[in-house]
Formats: sequence, structure tokens, C-alpha cells
Amino acid sequence: MESHGPIAKRRILADLTPLRTSVDYRRLWVGNTISWTGQAMTALAVSLQVYDLTHSSFSVGLVGLFSLVPLVVFGLYGGAIADTVDRRKLGLGSALGSCGLSLALAAGAFAGFHHVWFLYSVVALQAVCAALNAPARSSMIPRLLPPEQLPAANALTSVTTTSGTMLGPMLGGFVVGLWGYQAAYTVDAVAFSAALYAMWRLPAMRPAGAEAEAGMPRKRASVLDGLRFLAARPNLRMTFFTDMCAMVLAHPRALFPAVAVVWFGGDATTVGLLAAAPAVGALLGSVFSGWLGRIRRHGLAILLAVAGWGTAVAVFGLTRNLWLGLFFLAVAGCTDAISMVFRTTMLQAAVPDEMRGRLQGVFIVVVAGGPRLGDFVAGSVGDVASPGVAVVGGGVACVVAVGLLALKWRRFARYDARAPEA
Repeated sequence: MESHGPIAKRRILADLTPLRTSVDYRRLWVGNTISWTGQAMTALAVSLQVYDLTHSSFSVGLVGLFSLVPLVVFGLYGGAIADTVDRRKLGLGSALGSCGLSLALAAGAFAGFHHVWFLYSVVALQAVCAALNAPARSSMIPRLLPPEQLPAANALTSVTTTSGTMLGPMLGGFVVGLWGYQAAYTVDAVAFSAALYAMWRLPAMRPAGAEAEAGMPRKRASVLDGLRFLAARPNLRMTFFTDMCAMVLAHPRALFPAVAVVWFGGDATTVGLLAAAPAVGALLGSVFSGWLGRIRRHGLAILLAVAGWGTAVAVFGLTRNLWLGLFFLAVAGCTDAISMVFRTTMLQAAVPDEMRGRLQGVFIVVVAGGPRLGDFVAGSVGDVASPGVAVVGGGVACVVAVGLLALKWRRFARYDARAPEA
């Protein structure tokens, strides 16, 4: 019986096979994990510095707006660029730009150059670099790993994002408290060296195609071509539609300050716990993701995961016990991580290499814009009706919408990873 222990453990814990089989992927993952944590540190430090300068929550909120607009706009064009040029060079150049912007923030803090417009400008430029980097980096993964390892790789990506989202703000607050803003920005710039080294060591990553292979100038990739490709691929469209059901209809983040006081009699600490609970669930779901690689019906898995998100959010809206509420938010976060793994895997496996950058650009727009639109919907319903109606109604609406989509496009539930079909 003891000989089965390691096998059973590998089936439960995150599958580390991609890290063992590909040195290039391992360097890329480690570099991205380190740099993601550093960027989360900088995001918190910028928000704190803006508040120190303005004493205005509205001004802090504008930080998100200044990052969202470039991320949405350049997310689409960044994907088109990634389908035209060497993705390694694009990833390296955009990472170098992000590193330089962190150094600019550090230099401004050291020099006492305390101006809100400067911080907003740097945040916007950082979003441009991120929008160019993400499609290039994501579209590289299928070139580094075989198709059967993509679910495991995407689960490891979820570990990167969730751990960085949790640890980065904590480290940022600690570093700012002890040594000031300049220290946090400097640490972020140093952290980028890991991502730069990983990109530098990669082989050339020109998009597939006769022109690229022959060394001839490649035709400029069109954003509209990517959208037309998506319009003719119902399975790929469903990955976006289902995510929008969760993020727009059942995204209660904007209501956390209100429900922390009204439902749980709490304070700012309670708000922090509510905000952290989905990330904790997502991290646990990613760490214990070894079983995901054995799932072949990716479309059905996405439908069940998104319905699970809506159900968990609705039940959270019915409970008035804080710890029970945190549990259901963590369950929601876990289902979101599972959905993300399979949605990303479908985009990587069912899309030809010459279109991967543009589809990853659309993915970034949905991932960035969906939760912010969901904040608006939840906040509006919460003000017009009540937080309870917004949370419970949103969760139920998510489940109903996913069910209707599944009935409309029945082929999606039959999607088989062994024969990817967009």
C-alpha cells in the first residue's frame, strides 16, 4: 500500500510535470511568479502614496481607471502584435519597460517628486506594458509544452497569480511601513530581473506560418481578423460568455464594505478578510489541482465550475455568520481557479498558433473588464435594492445564465480535449 502513496499524492497536489520537463518553461514560471509579487507590491504602494498625497478615496479609485483603459485598449492590439513579431522579443521588451517604470517610481520617491499626475502616468504606462506582455507570454506556453501538460501549466499559472495577489500587498505594506515607498518600488524593479532573465534565455518565438518560417516579412496581424475568427468558433466564444456570467452577474466585491458592517458587524479588517477569501480558495484549488489533468470534457467542467461560483456566491448572500461566509467565498474562488485552468487550456489548444496572441488579447480584456463591470452592477443593485438582493440575485442569475448558454450551445459540454475543436 505504501508504494501507492506518492502516486496518490501527485494526483491530488498540483502537477509539477511542466516544471520538470521544460527548463524554459520553469524559468518563465519562476520569473513570472517573482515579478507578479513585485508588481502587486507596487500596486499597493501606489495606492497608499496617492492617498497620502490627496487624502481622497476617489483619487485612489482613479488608479484603477488609469490602468483599466490602457489594459483594455492595448490588450487587443498587444495580441495582434504578438501574432506578428517574435514573441520572445515582445515579451522581453515589455518586461524591460515595466522594470524601467518601477525604477522611475523609485527615482521619483528618492528625489521627493511627489505628484499624483506622475503616479497616474506611470500606472497607465505599466498597464500598456502588461497588455503587451501577457498575450506574448501566454501564447508561448503551447510552444514550450505538449498539449497534455497545458492544464497543469495553467494551474501553476493560477498559483502564481493567487499567491502574488495575496503576498504582494502584505509585503508591500510591510516594506512601505519600514523603509518607505522608494524601497517597495526598488524591490519591484529588482524582482523584474527574474522575468527578464527568463525571457532572455528563451529561443526565438516567431508565430507559425510560411512567411515567418521562410524568414520573409510577415503580414501585419489584424485585430478584426482575430474577432472574426472568434465569431466563427462557438466553443471559444462560450469560454468568454461563461466567464462574463460569473464576473458581471455574480461579482460581490463592491459590496464587501457594506456587508462587512451590516451583516457581520465588522470593520475594515472584516472587509480585508472578505476580499482575501476568494484568493485563498483559488490558491488552494490551484495547489490541489493534480486531478485536473485527467479531465477531458473541458467545456462541461467550465459550465459546472461557473455554476458552482454562482451557487457559492448566492449561499454567501444568505448566511450571516462571518466564518461560514468566508468559507463559501473561498469555495467560489476555488471554482473560479478551476474554470480559469480549462478556459485558458481551450484557448491554447484549440487556437492555431498564428491566432493565439489575438485570442489571448481578448482574454485579457474580458478578465480585466468583467470584474470592474461586475463591481458597477453589484454596487448599483445594492444601492437600488439591498446588498442581499444584489448578492443572492447575482448568484442565481449566474447559474440561470450558464444553464441557458449550455442549452443554446450543447456542443460546448461535449468538447473533448483529445480532439480540440474551436
